[in-house]
Amino acid sequence: MILLTGFEPFGGEPTNPSWSAARRAAELLTEQGYEAVAVELPCVFGSSIEVLEGALERVRPGIVLCVGQAGGRERISLERVAINVDDARIPDNAGRQPIDEPVVQGGPAAYFSTLPIKACREAVVRLGVPVEVSQTAGTYVCNHVFYGLMDLLATQPGTRGGFIHVPYSTEQGEANRQPGLAIEDMAIALAAIATTTAGRTSDLRVPAGAEH
Repeated sequence: MILLTGFEPFGGEPTNPSWSAARRAAELLTEQGYEAVAVELPCVFGSSIEVLEGALERVRPGIVLCVGQAGGRERISLERVAINVDDARIPDNAGRQPIDEPVVQGGPAAYFSTLPIKACREAVVRLGVPVEVSQTAGTYVCNHVFYGLMDLLATQPGTRGGFIHVPYSTEQGEANRQPGLAIEDMAIALAAIATTTAGRTSDLRVPAGAEH
């Protein structure tokens, strides 16, 4: 079973492409013969992890792809690492704005994705969709969920998971004068990431780092 999650809109945006893309990717995976389900998370510190945990208990997936919006980025971003810090530049949808607080009190400083991120990157490149390995998921609700996911999966060694950021949708990009990407392109990329993960037990050893 493959679980995909996306977020509700936040920051004044009318839609969130992460949810649209996650939902569409679940449809594509189902058409390809995989069991897949999409769940929408609130853009709220704390509650988002609670909803995610409930979905993990119900669905019992083998692969989890959490997806979030990164307005201004030009590419699908396969996140490498989640850090144990909440530091919100803007309030979440419940008005919460934690500053320099841990996601999990007493938890490790960071967790790495357990997705084969470089193999996934290569798979998305072959589709012609812009993609990168990212070294930071920020310190807002996306990183909060990414860290919470990996903390939950630390006690479920049979399940692999990670976080993917998507750019604005094409329409959002035009409205904000920022880069945008079609929802369908996001969805086919997410489906490829899921199927690549399902078909591999190890990652590729190819360069995909950053100088800054």
